[in-house]
Amino acid sequence: MRVNPFYIANLAPALNETQATQQELTAELSSGVRVNKLSDDPLAAGQNVLLLNQIQRDDSFSQSASLVHGQLQVADSALGGVVSQLTQAISLATSANNGTMNADNVKSIASQLSGIRDEVVALANTSYQGQYIFGGAQTATTPFSISSTTSPASATYSGDGTINYIETANGQRIQLNLPGDQIFMAAGNDVLGLLNTLVADFASGQPAAGSAADTTGLSTALAFISQQRVVLDNSLARLTAATDAATNERTQLMAAQTDLMQADVPTIATQLALASTKQTALESVIAQLGRGSLFDKL
Repeated sequence: MRVNPFYIANLAPALNETQATQQELTAELSSGVRVNKLSDDPLAAGQNVLLLNQIQRDDSFSQSASLVHGQLQVADSALGGVVSQLTQAISLATSANNGTMNADNVKSIASQLSGIRDEVVALANTSYQGQYIFGGAQTATTPFSISSTTSPASATYSGDGTINYIETANGQRIQLNLPGDQIFMAAGNDVLGLLNTLVADFASGQPAAGSAADTTGLSTALAFISQQRVVLDNSLARLTAATDAATNERTQLMAAQTDLMQADVPTIATQLALASTKQTALESVIAQLGRGSLFDKL
């Protein structure tokens, strides 16, 4: 009978290989992950990197969206307050223009309009988390101030015209702000200028010649403010939809990653049992060979 002279020499490497296989299978079973290094499955490892990158993009967008969502809500609320104040101002100015009030009542309306203007300025200077939301990129500077050194008083804008955007996970851009001068001092719709003028129109106790036209102008400016508010409402709606989409996509990607990387426990358990049986057999053969020559076993 011919005997392979390398039989004994091949047993040790075979045993080492079996033990290494057992270690890998045990680690895979313990971690629940079938791909722990590139060589385990290069294609799956590459697909996993792509999935992780997209999951990271979704996470990053969701975190950013959470921060700016609050800012948009505060801006929308501020403009809602401005709409309420201007509606009241128009009602007061209309009453003062009807010719039935005495001088004291007209002066009182001028004083109330002054208070409304100050409230609108306060709303225009609304801040969120320490940053002014209607100052464009100048978020650390109070956007609006009123000077009463002239009659009518004058408003000053210290912000800029920068419009900020957020990019969604799929590359769309959503507008996040409205520069204050675009809202409160736009040509033909200068809310602060009209309020200053109306205060001056009634300050003497008698409506000025242009008070009715100024009141009409404020009504037009109010409609403009409402239109600007729609821009923010649309941004809020788009941001919410994009956040929901990113969350849903992340859930799907996580499921795909789990399917790709998750260990097949039943299969691994079977392979581990076979490897254990093989190891036991090899160890038995080696032990028997250690007690005599190979030819004694033939």
